[in-house]
Amino acid sequence: MVAITDQRSQPQITNQVQAVIPTTSEIVYPSSDREPLAETQQHVLAILMTLALLRLYLQDQQAVVFADQFLYYIEGNPRARVAPDVMVVFDIEKRLYDNYKIWEGKQTPAIIFEVTSAGTKEVDWNFKKTLYEQLGVTEYWLFDPYGEWVAEKLQGFRLNEDDIYKPISDNCSQVLQLRVQAEEYLIVFYRLDNGEKLLTPEELYIAAQEANQRAETANQRVEVANKQALQEKARADRLAEKLRQLGVDLDDEI
Repeated sequence: MVAITDQRSQPQITNQVQAVIPTTSEIVYPSSDREPLAETQQHVLAILMTLALLRLYLQDQQAVVFADQFLYYIEGNPRARVAPDVMVVFDIEKRLYDNYKIWEGKQTPAIIFEVTSAGTKEVDWNFKKTLYEQLGVTEYWLFDPYGEWVAEKLQGFRLNEDDIYKPISDNCSQVLQLRVQAEEYLIVFYRLDNGEKLLTPEELYIAAQEANQRAETANQRVEVANKQALQEKARADRLAEKLRQLGVDLDDEI
């Protein structure tokens, strides 16, 4: 939810983001602005849950998921930065990053999510939407957990053939191959290939508990069945012994 540095210090966005040649041999690109993650606990939860879900979903792909970390987009200008709430960059080294510089990773974020509010509407709708469009971010999603200004809380945009953002009408992310929905105060995701929901950590915990309970129940049933089988075996042995005492040998062929 931390947005950008003082916009008055930002370079003006033109039709194309231009690189600036560094004037010094060593330029510092900070990784923190000492601002809080988001303005409400619900905004924080939406950001962290989206981060967790996408990290798990993309764990086997060459992709890195960032949350509230600086994205530097003009080499040599540390003021030219934003802090997307959640962004995914494909085809870069999978490791921990303090921040992300486009000219170093040589990949533009493929998708960005901003958890927005009435207080950040102007920046999210005007500055960031224009910037991400010019940077070539394929998809840009706005999530408004309290429904303060975004219709149905969620709206996505995708670059068209002219590299212009157009609204996504079916709530499907082509980048992620997921259907994106707003449910209560969170963003939820469903796989396009099989319709399965990406489970939250809480849902995974409940599912694991239920699976353990089913396994325990099954084991108890097996134990009961084994016990009954042993009891029936013992009963059969006693009957066979009584028959032998009466001179009947069950092993004799008829």
